Amino acid sequence: MTDRSDAGGERPDAAGERPGVAEERPGVAGERPDAAGERPGGGEERPGGGGRRLTTRETAERLGVKPETVYAYVSRGQLSSSRVPGGRGSTFDAAEVDALARRTGRREPSSPSGEPSVRTGITLITGDRYYFRGVDATELAARHTYEEVAEWLWTGQLRPGIRFTAPARAVGAARRAVDALPAHCGSTDRLRVAVVAAAAADPLRFDLSREAVLGGARSLIPALVAALPTVGGDGIDDTAGEGGAGGSGGEGAAGRSGGEGASGRNGGEGAAAGLARQLWPKLTARAPDEASLAALDAALGLLIDHDLAASTLAARVAASARAHPYAVVSAGLGVLEGPLHGAASGLAHRMLAEVLERGGAAPVVADHLRAGRPVPGLGHRLYTGEDPRARTLFGLLARIPRAAPALAAARDVVATTARDATLHANVDLALAALSVASDMPAEAGETVFAVSRTAGWIAHALEEYGEPPLRMRPSGHYTGPRPPQPLPVPDGPLTQ
Repeated sequence: MTDRSDAGGERPDAAGERPGVAEERPGVAGERPDAAGERPGGGEERPGGGGRRLTTRETAERLGVKPETVYAYVSRGQLSSSRVPGGRGSTFDAAEVDALARRTGRREPSSPSGEPSVRTGITLITGDRYYFRGVDATELAARHTYEEVAEWLWTGQLRPGIRFTAPARAVGAARRAVDALPAHCGSTDRLRVAVVAAAAADPLRFDLSREAVLGGARSLIPALVAALPTVGGDGIDDTAGEGGAGGSGGEGAAGRSGGEGASGRNGGEGAAAGLARQLWPKLTARAPDEASLAALDAALGLLIDHDLAASTLAARVAASARAHPYAVVSAGLGVLEGPLHGAASGLAHRMLAEVLERGGAAPVVADHLRAGRPVPGLGHRLYTGEDPRARTLFGLLARIPRAAPALAAARDVVATTARDATLHANVDLALAALSVASDMPAEAGETVFAVSRTAGWIAHALEEYGEPPLRMRPSGHYTGPRPPQPLPVPDGPLTQ
């Protein structure tokens, strides 16, 4: 989501490296001459270098030390260097630097603004676009199912037709826990309780090996969906499969990896099979059509990750402490529930509903501004133009005739505020158009976001489990009275 949502914690310069995944990043290492006079171009294959080479500045930032310390490592024999042919300065083997970083407990660098950043090979946001492992994320979400995009995010491999399934034990525990909640509870309340119940039903949750984490994630996400109550009491059977929720896994299920035809988003029965079909009746009593399911599935894929949003940072902190994946997801959900994060699309939903009721955006926008409230669904600190997630989702909604009024209302809001060049549509407005057009409640966008982002939190947990533990421990900047201070004196006698 946007935000205030993503505005609070996401940074376009947080993308970086993990073993086997290397990305060039604007505004990070390698863009200015370093202390030894080196120029941009580090991280290249150099003739005779035997692998990827880093400049002194890049090496220092990767190790979290000063350039002078890098040369101290060289003098101690802990690091080898090569002179730049015909120039000043040295280069260093990236693999050797990474090995030294693991031995010494790598510290994270700061961004160009001086704020801490976290190296990650998952999502890069740059030039008003965003990428999952180097691949355009909007193209992935437009052509592949949510499960396929999640697998790509987790493993860097595309598995056409994969479906996630949940064991009956996890589904039963989650449903019983959710059913015990008061009726007025929101979907995020239910999801948080469902995660705890599913964790309690999984005796292998403390196994942090990669395969164990992936297996648990593939079970957890459909279990969360299955635990949500069906709107109106009737809906699509979500207990298909072998004793659990979700369809059958593997390559045989219908996918959308081929573009057009039966496995493409643009056609075919089953074009949006899988998790989107299971989630639909949890959001609305209206019967789904394939175009609407495809839009929901795309929304799930678009929202899987968006760099270090506030909830993702919380998830990484939990993983840094070696919390198990269910606890990592719980940490993310706890932050998501904040009004400046996951609830943003609900505000946009209510605004669009009011625009439709009052026949135009002008009075609704005026009321927001008069009350000192920002207009929901507009603007994003990471994009100078329209949010690419909104653009993709709007395009899919345009294929759904019944979505026309909600789309027109969204365009009216954008046109009414066009005088402010920074107020482009963001994904919250597009999610609101989907939820309004589909007769979903205002909180539906938050539900979609929470279910989707669970896969992103797992991706970041997998990455963080490979880092030194407890590395995300900032030091407090103490501003209280200087010690020693006398013991406090009670204000008065205690009363019974």
